[in-house]
Formats: sequence, C-alpha cells, structure tokens
Amino acid sequence: MAHRDLVAQSGVFKGLHSGMGIAAKGMVVAFVVFTALNVDFASGVYSGVRGWIEAALNWYYISAVAVMLFVCLYLMFSRFGTIKLGDDDSKPEFSNFSWFAMLFSAGVGIGLLFFGIAEPMFYFDNTEPWGYPNNPFADQAGSAAAAMNEQRAAIAMRVTYFHWGFHGWAVYVMIGLCLAYFGFRKKLPLTLRSALYPIIGDRIYGPIGHAVDLLAVFGTVFGVATSLGLGVSQMAVGLNHLFGVDPGTTTKVALIAAISVVATLSAVSGVGKGIRIISEWNIWLSIVLLAFFLFGGPFGWLMGFFVTTAGDYLWNVIPMGFQIFNAPGDAAWQGGWTIFYWGWWISWAPFVGMFIARISRGRTIREFMVGVMFVPTTIAFFWLSIFGGTAMYMELNAAGGVGTAGVAQLVRDWNLPGALYGTIDQVTDLGWLNWIMAALATFLLATWFITSSDSGTLVITTMLSMGDDSPPQRFRVVWGLGEGFVAAVLLMAGGLVALQTASIAAALPVSVIMLMMAYGVVKSLHEDSSAAPAPAATEAPDGTRMTQDLRA
Repeated sequence: MAHRDLVAQSGVFKGLHSGMGIAAKGMVVAFVVFTALNVDFASGVYSGVRGWIEAALNWYYISAVAVMLFVCLYLMFSRFGTIKLGDDDSKPEFSNFSWFAMLFSAGVGIGLLFFGIAEPMFYFDNTEPWGYPNNPFADQAGSAAAAMNEQRAAIAMRVTYFHWGFHGWAVYVMIGLCLAYFGFRKKLPLTLRSALYPIIGDRIYGPIGHAVDLLAVFGTVFGVATSLGLGVSQMAVGLNHLFGVDPGTTTKVALIAAISVVATLSAVSGVGKGIRIISEWNIWLSIVLLAFFLFGGPFGWLMGFFVTTAGDYLWNVIPMGFQIFNAPGDAAWQGGWTIFYWGWWISWAPFVGMFIARISRGRTIREFMVGVMFVPTTIAFFWLSIFGGTAMYMELNAAGGVGTAGVAQLVRDWNLPGALYGTIDQVTDLGWLNWIMAALATFLLATWFITSSDSGTLVITTMLSMGDDSPPQRFRVVWGLGEGFVAAVLLMAGGLVALQTASIAAALPVSVIMLMMAYGVVKSLHEDSSAAPAPAATEAPDGTRMTQDLRA
C-alpha cells in the first residue's frame, strides 16, 4: 500500500489523513475539556498514574533509557555507521552550524534557561526543604560533601549533567535515527509508525500505526502547550523584574498569544527559512549571555569547574545510569527528579526525534549519531556549568556566609523562574549591564519557545499528512495557533501542571514503542544488503587465486 493513498485528495482535509486529523482534534479537545472542567479531579488522576509509575516502574524506566544509550553506542561504532540516511548520493540539506543550532533549539534550549541555575542549586543545597534529600549522590560521598562546599557543588553538577546528558539524548538519537532511516532510506512515511515495519509489516498502515502516531501527536501537542504555559511564568517574572509589569494571568496569556503567532508564521515559512534563522539567532544571542556569565564572573574558577565536573560525570555516568534507590527518602528524590526527567525525555522524544530526522537527510548514521549525541550535550554541559557554577560560587563566597547570597533561598521557596534573574543581578556591579542581560535572557526565553513551538507544529502536521515533510500550510496555521490556545485555556483554568503530569505518564506506552523501534532498526540494518561488508575478493589484482595458487 502506498502511504500517499491514505491522504485525502480533496475536501477539508486535503493533504492530511482525514481519520487521523479528526481523531487528533477530538483527542486534544477531550483532554482539554476533561482537565479544565475539574482540575482537581484530573490532577488527582494524572498524579496517581505518575506516582504509581515512579514507585513501581522506576527500574523499568532506568533500564529502558540505559538500553537506548548502549544501542546508540553500538550503532555509532558498528559497520553500519557509513550508511546514508537517504540515497547513497544524497547530501546534507543544512550546514553543520545550522544543523547544530536547530538540534539544540528543538532539544534542550528552553530547558537550560529555566533549569540552568535552579537545578544545580537544588542539588547543592542541603536543607532538605521538601522532606527528602536534595542530593543522595552527595550523601553517599559522606561527611566531606554534607556541607555546602566545593565538593558538594561538583557532585551537584554531576547529577545535573546526568539528567541533561547522554542518557536523555540517547532517547532522542534513537527515535530520530529510526525515523530518518525508515523515512529517507527505506522510503516509508516520515512518521513514528514506520519504525515498526520490520516487526508488523504493512499493518503500520492500519489501526496500530494510527494509534502510534496519535500517541506521538498527543505528546507533542501537550508537551509544547504545557511547556509554553509554564515557561511564560519565567518570562512574566522577567518583565516584572525589568519593567514592573504585573506577572499575572493576563500578562501570561498575552505572552502565549504573541509567541504562538510568531511561531506559527515561522512554521508556515518552513524549516529552511523561519525555523533555521531563528535557531541560528538563538545560538548567537545565547553566546552573548553565556559570555556575560563567563567573563563577568570568576572566569578561571568557572573554567576549572567545567573541566573538573565534566571529568567527574564521565567517570560516574555508567554506574549512575543503573543506580536505583530503595530508601524511602532517596526513592522519593529519584522519582521526583530522575524518573521525572526520563519520562519527560521519552514523552518529548517523538516530537524532537521527528524534527531531528527531518533536518538530517543525507548524513551518515555515524555522523548523525555523533553529531546529535555529543555536540548538543557538550554545549549543554558548558552552559550548565557556567550558569549553575556562577550561582554556586556566589553562595560559596557570600558575604554573610555560605548559602546566604539569596539564590539558594529562591530555590528553597520554589521560585525557580526567579533564580535566573536573582543570579544575573549579582554577576557584576554594573546595574545597567545586569539589566541588559536580564532583558536578553527574557527575549531568549521567547525565542527558544518559538523554536520549540514551530518545530512542534511542523512535526504534528507531518505525522497527520502521513510523512509529507512539507505539509499544507493551512494546517500548520491551525495547529500552531491551536497549541497556544490549549496552553492559554489550561493556564486560565489552572490545569497546566496537571497536564504536564499526564504527559509524563504518557511516556510509559511511548517507552514500549521506543524499545520496539530500537529492535526494529537494528534488525533492519542487519538485513540491509547495503550494510553488509563487501565479500572478500577471490582473485588478487595480479590474477593470483587465494585458494589455489598460494601455498604455505
């Protein structure tokens, strides 16, 4: 069956799979209505499912993500590394800089701004304000890391790297590789269902395939919508910090509307224009903000801190990836942080993996895997060490004693959006420069969100159009604005956190599909004749036959 035969050729849904389009809209409306009409009940349901997953299936999530990492490493260094994601003569569509910029923008850009200071500061703290340890890994180090000192700061960065490092990116890499390989090499639809072809064959075009793609649409819509809704809280804090604007609901809804409109225009313009250009500008502006922290703060200490903590992470990353805590307090920490992160990476994987695949046509498997696994991760580690390290250095050297600089207290009060601005205010003694950098950070929050939203819009419409990498523009408008509408409605109803919890819970079925995809791509590569080594020549160039003319 040709997958293009499943796309409507006329009518309202021309260019899309009509059944998928109707089902996707119905699914979104049903979840929004269910959540918004009774937020407390919905929150209880979602939290109950998530709580059960964190308590009963922590071993499964940890094992599944570890499997993804080892499969990635196997494929990266295997004989399959030279296979092109596309025809043998295909060339990459984008330059390396544009490619890396879009990888970073879609993958982690906004998260690093939101959590870049707050997360390492949480692990550095030792006051246990939430009733469980701030950092069990530091506690394992004994009394030397019990106090808020440099050793505890290094372990805090190790845990932060762990949650933003190779394990999480392995999930993105595997999904992206499967989609690019089956979409561009095997000429199947550029949708999640195609990676299951080695397992279920042509049934990917039936109900099973539809269900898989709808699950991916669910994760994308609500992942982008909840992140957009929750992220504007930090932008609102920034506007209040800069201009005294009321950071209430009205401001947040206005920000959602503005971002959604710009993101939709970017999605309509396509990957090669709006998404690429905004992603590249994000990188350049982020470099300016990073330089402010690096050169405005303790440059030598920060560089040494980065080298030390990166080495510490590399030394400990494998055992950390298999660590399962059983003590009640430690287990609560692991459920609230590590299992939350693994669920969040997995729930976002169909969206980010699809986008990564879309921009990676023409690259080899090894080039794809090394580029996606190591380049964004290295940038993220440097970013986290400079941002988080600056804040921890302030607390280590505070005039009133360790832990009195104010940033740690913001995190204890769970004012995570304020931690970024609280740190920027103390980087230099030049108030005007700090103000400009705070304004730049707020602007970057908006542009990072735009690149996440426009990427999400393109992914949704690509899946609903059965893999068309240039889906109809009118549907990009509908879904781009729809993401913003969902975020605004849930924000006003108070249901964003509840739906974020639901998105994490939805990672469970996605993780099963993810493992099947990994098996499918390895199976297909072993069966692909283009991946087989060339047969040994039976005759040398001079005519000598190895089996007959050579003797010991």
